[in-house]
Amino acid sequence: MKVYINGQPEIFEKPSTVAGLVEKFALNIKKVAVEINLAIVPRSLYGETLLCDGDRIEIVQFIGGG
Repeated sequence: MKVYINGQPEIFEKPSTVAGLVEKFALNIKKVAVEINLAIVPRSLYGETLLCDGDRIEIVQFIGGG
């Protein structure tokens, strides 16, 4: 399955969820926002939202500081 993450192609050998994607990239699930095909995915649905071939995914990571 081929998806695009922040504009870059990424190949997955097996089905994945948004939670699996966040885990794969070692991101803090509490500090990211994920959008699939222009729709924001609620954090409560990360574990059940499956990625599909051709999905365009944007991941934004919140960074604190001052």
